[in-house]
Amino acid sequence: MDKNNIDEVIIDLKSKRDCLALAHEALKKENDEWNKAIIVLSLFNGLIETTKIKLDWNDNGSALLPIFISSIIACFSALIKFKNFPAQMETLVQSESMITTILTKMRNHTEMNDDMKGEYIDALEKLEVSIYPDVRAKFLKISHKNLLAIMEQDKKYYNKIKEIKSPNYIPSSSSSDKSDEVLKEKFKMFKNSLDEPLEPLEALEEDTKITV
Repeated sequence: MDKNNIDEVIIDLKSKRDCLALAHEALKKENDEWNKAIIVLSLFNGLIETTKIKLDWNDNGSALLPIFISSIIACFSALIKFKNFPAQMETLVQSESMITTILTKMRNHTEMNDDMKGEYIDALEKLEVSIYPDVRAKFLKISHKNLLAIMEQDKKYYNKIKEIKSPNYIPSSSSSDKSDEVLKEKFKMFKNSLDEPLEPLEALEEDTKITV
C-alpha cells in the first residue's frame, strides 16, 4: 500500500475501523449471552422457590435445587466480572472514535501531508494496542471481505445508474411493469365510466315508484 496515496490510506483506515467495530460487536454479543443466561436462571430459581412454597415441597432435592442454581448464577457473574466486558468494549469504542475522527479529516483533503501521516500512524498504533493480534487478524479478514463486497456493490450500482441515464437505455420488462399496465388499464376503465351519461332524474323516480 502506498502511504502517500490518500485514497488508499482512507480505505485502509476504513478497514481498521470496521475491524474494531466487529470486535466490539462480538464482545457485546458474548456479554449479552452471559447476562441473558443469568436472567433466565434467576427467573427459574424464583419459579422454583414459589412452587416450593405453594406446593409445600420439603424433600432434600427441592431444598438443594435453588442452592445449586444460585451457585451457577454466582459462577456466571464471577466470570463476567473476570472477563471485564465493559472495559474492553470501552477501549474499542474509544479507538474506533479516534480512527473515525482521523478518517473524517482525511476525507476533507486531497493529498497526504506530514500531519496526516502522523495521525495515520497513531491510528495504527491505537488499533494494535486495543485488541490482541490473533483477534485482530480474525476481524481484519472479515472487514476486508465486507469492504470488497461493498465496493463491488457500489460499482454495480453506479454502472446501473450510468446505464439508465444513457439515451439508448431500454428498460427490461418485469413484474412491476406488468403491474403498472394493469393499473393503467383499470384507471382507463374508471375514467370511461365517469364519461358515460347519467340517467335523467325523472327516470330514476319512475323506477322507484314501480319498485314500491
